[in-house]
Amino acid sequence: MARSALLNVMTQAAMKAGRSLIRDFGEVQNLQVSMKGPADFVSTADRKAEEIVFQELSRSRPDWGFLMEERGELEGKDSQHRWIVDPLDGTTNFLHGIPIFAVSIALERDGQIVAGVVFNPIQDELYTAERGGGAFLNDRRIRVANRQRMPEALFATGIPFLGKAGHGRFLYEMRQIMGESSGVRRLGAASLDLCYVAAGRFDGFWERGVLPWDIAAGSIVVREAGGFVSSVDGDKFDHLQGEIACGNELILRAMTAELKKANDSYRAASQRSA
Repeated sequence: MARSALLNVMTQAAMKAGRSLIRDFGEVQNLQVSMKGPADFVSTADRKAEEIVFQELSRSRPDWGFLMEERGELEGKDSQHRWIVDPLDGTTNFLHGIPIFAVSIALERDGQIVAGVVFNPIQDELYTAERGGGAFLNDRRIRVANRQRMPEALFATGIPFLGKAGHGRFLYEMRQIMGESSGVRRLGAASLDLCYVAAGRFDGFWERGVLPWDIAAGSIVVREAGGFVSSVDGDKFDHLQGEIACGNELILRAMTAELKKANDSYRAASQRSA
């Protein structure tokens, strides 16, 4: 696979940050950790990786803006382009010594995601996609799975944690999908959940309460792998709206229908208890 100049820049930044994370992961017990909020930590490794990505991308495209997990939004002279960066997706996994985390970089052009890179440094897996160019894992073309029935399908999700709303609704959703599928997994890194759907490892994924840097890069990897992306309710996807569902066309349609049943049941139960 011959990568474009743009994807080369993104790949180099992600891999350089990933090498830094691997070094710090080996000394995870010695990291200085501060609290951002309930169950939401930021480590020195996180900040260091973000600085690496920022410097690499700024050197290549100095006029483009940023939306980053730690630094927030940084406006650039070029208002059409913005990098959306999560330097360490799966921070809680990282801090607990669980080797499931990634560097995620997306490019937004005029409000649309046009390129994405997700790098899992522990497994040395690099997912790349550019609009119209297909999706790749370590330069090998990937496609979403072709399973068409819920009982054969394996799903992934994100579970609300301490300080987050939506626990009650999530339990209804989980019970509904578990009852109709071959299983549900929770990796703890949405960018990798999405890439696993793109690679055919998972058949579908849904999560509410996500942030743009969690899903921007992974969403285009899914689409370029032949998958479909929507809101959890099956509406049009917007990476800024805070939720996502994906899979092949039939599985996504079936999954969102089941999630709608779960939400109808949850609302009915909430009204009865009010």
